[in-house]
Amino acid sequence: MERGSKIYVAGHTGLIGSAICRVLSRHGYFNVMTRASKELDLRRQDSVEYFFKKERPQYVVLAAGRVGGILENKTFPANFIIDNSAIQLNVLQAAAANGVERLIFLGSSCMYPREAQQPMREDLLMTGLPEPTSISYAVAKLSGVQMCLSLNQQLGKQIFIPLIPNSTYGPFDNFDPSSSHVLSALIRRFVEATKSGARSLTLWGSGRARREFIYADDVAEACLMFLEREFPAPILPLNIGSGTDVSISELAQMIASVTGFTGAIEWDLQKPDGAPRKLLDSSNVSGLGWSPKVDLASGLAKTYQWYLANQHSLSESP
Repeated sequence: MERGSKIYVAGHTGLIGSAICRVLSRHGYFNVMTRASKELDLRRQDSVEYFFKKERPQYVVLAAGRVGGILENKTFPANFIIDNSAIQLNVLQAAAANGVERLIFLGSSCMYPREAQQPMREDLLMTGLPEPTSISYAVAKLSGVQMCLSLNQQLGKQIFIPLIPNSTYGPFDNFDPSSSHVLSALIRRFVEATKSGARSLTLWGSGRARREFIYADDVAEACLMFLEREFPAPILPLNIGSGTDVSISELAQMIASVTGFTGAIEWDLQKPDGAPRKLLDSSNVSGLGWSPKVDLASGLAKTYQWYLANQHSLSESP
């Protein structure tokens, strides 16, 4: 891939999409194309087909989609499966029809069975049911992965590369309490509790569920590696994880320390934990030369500082 190659980043204002744009710029790529959702609604087949036919991107990173935490997944399951399925189908079809040289598709660790052996290897996909609270999103993402694999099989070459990052966080994350994931939701709640001088903070679940977190720029570096380099027919999809996990209780204590919260942390056992554990086996991608650079403590500090600087300009979900 040359520095002037035409690269389309779908979802450039989101967490991973914005990180990909940062990483591309940092590595000297200057012909990066983006479109706001108001300019290009990826759920509309005619609009997507027109865009690809007119612009002819050589490389694509599909980081666009509807995402959210447990509450939003339970409240709007139809929106999650319909919107994500439409985006994936439209973009992948248009990319195949218009000669895209390489496309990175971002899956999700929630695609794995709820009770999967830990750490989760790629061959465990579709060996059991995903966590019920996110099953609509998981099924949509599983469908996207299978679309990529099927297109590669039919075209006879590996153009569509599905990657599976674990819980991703960093600048431009969603901090809306009604739709955010656990890490960003906790940062916001602890900041607000610290500011108000609250003596205690009650969090969902038991705190025992374990999660693996990976900084968005590390995911973006993995995406760039697969855009830039040719590999001898890697087995797809590939996990992208940090290799370590923490309990939600441990995460809460880390965020309390970062934000300066000194009150008590209490747990609402009537609220769900979600999957008991989600740790990826990322040995396959590590064997190809990728490894994360940002540890959780450093990433939390960076994300907290970004949130403090931007909290007043962040939009809420409708």
